[in-house]
Amino acid sequence: MIYDVIIIGGGVIGCCIARTLSKYDLKIALLEKEADISMGTTKANSGVVHAGYAADRQYIKRHLSIHGNKLYTQAYRELNFPFQRIGSFVVAVEDSQIKDLEDERKKGIQDGVPNLELIFDKKRIKHMEPSLTDDVVAVLHAPTAGLVSPYELTFALAENAAMNGVKFFRSHEVVKIKHTDYTFSVRTLRDEFKCRNLINAAGLYAANISKMLGLDYFDIMPRKGEYILFDRNAMHLNKILFPIPTVVSKGILVCPTLHGNTFVGPNAQNITDTEDTSTTEAGLKEILEGAKKLVPNLPLRASIRNFAGLRAVPNTHDFIIDNTDVYGFINVAGILSPGLTSCFAIAEKVEEFLELLGVVMKVKEDYNPIRPRPERFKDLSKKELDKKIQEDASWGKIICRCEVIPEKEILDAIHAPVGARTVDGVKFRCRPGMGRCAGGFCRPRVIEILSRELNLSYEEVTKKGEDTNYLICHTKDLLLNEINKGEEAE
Repeated sequence: MIYDVIIIGGGVIGCCIARTLSKYDLKIALLEKEADISMGTTKANSGVVHAGYAADRQYIKRHLSIHGNKLYTQAYRELNFPFQRIGSFVVAVEDSQIKDLEDERKKGIQDGVPNLELIFDKKRIKHMEPSLTDDVVAVLHAPTAGLVSPYELTFALAENAAMNGVKFFRSHEVVKIKHTDYTFSVRTLRDEFKCRNLINAAGLYAANISKMLGLDYFDIMPRKGEYILFDRNAMHLNKILFPIPTVVSKGILVCPTLHGNTFVGPNAQNITDTEDTSTTEAGLKEILEGAKKLVPNLPLRASIRNFAGLRAVPNTHDFIIDNTDVYGFINVAGILSPGLTSCFAIAEKVEEFLELLGVVMKVKEDYNPIRPRPERFKDLSKKELDKKIQEDASWGKIICRCEVIPEKEILDAIHAPVGARTVDGVKFRCRPGMGRCAGGFCRPRVIEILSRELNLSYEEVTKKGEDTNYLICHTKDLLLNEINKGEEAE
């Protein structure tokens, strides 16, 4: 089979492109190296949908983020992912910083960012965000900024793409690409695929994919960002809080999540190892010191987890979205912040490039842009729950006590289009293991459910794919082996 389009990379960008192209009468496949989609940069993203004014005007990422922010409204209605426009503050704590805010506001309004407001009234500022430091002298308020669950967005995109015919191949790391007679042969560790058009959305590995076709015009550097996550309802924030940005990043922020948690971070450390997601004592200290400048009374005893994510930083300092010299090959690389904000606008750019390549973009008659809203225990009334439990007992079996997740939600996550295959896949789709016990109680039950539903042995169930197995063998077998070894030694 020859696909019209193959997309390499199952993060938010690759899945957004897949969903956008799924409206057309095209044969499309997506290849992802990990055991599940959304397991790279996407899953450790801050989840902020930026208003769009932060990037320099010379960069395409500024214009794509401003446009991309606006596209979230329709996407949210169609795809039913967690999203809320709560607005953001960029906080000045010194009079000398006010000019920076004034400049950002002026340029933002000129470039189409709506309702940007510079606020000096401290009483009003503290009313809007009581947790903010008393040292605040002014804030730049962007009401259109919002929060999204980046991995839940990605799952929604993938599910809708799959509903509309896109084929997803996980655990398919690309190792070789050939281009002959206007056809790409894409070799993975498991299979070979052919297509006429190839889109590189491989995140941290995008430069490697590009070099497989002899295109060596950019490099990607991993930039690590560490975070600290606080327990649900440990503190309440009304706004996303940013410091005055630096040349390297938007700074260490204090931010709520859509599930009732709060986090602080990230910092920014350039590294070389694309697999290094460790946290460090120095990094966590840096985060706390930066966050306390915005919110002095952080609930430190309520911290439940720290983690790190990697951003794909291009040496071009801007998004790389190119129709390359290899006919039919499109690079979509170096998509760091505000890439999440820009994802729908980036997908539109890819559409334009495919049209320039002569791809026939005929909309399917049966295209369905709607991904149904997943049913959640927490959203149901007692009467609705009683009825559902009578119809299906799995609604009444609570697997995760911290997050109150019934077995039914886990079953739905496993059997959804592009469903969960791993413990992390279940965790990120419906949250068992995201509470204060970090899976201590629910993980064995999740392993049991995955084993049963996917017809796997317990030993075959993994955390996140190959070489991450939780269980090795039955304890009795281990003891018997030791006994046998002892008898043989005698």
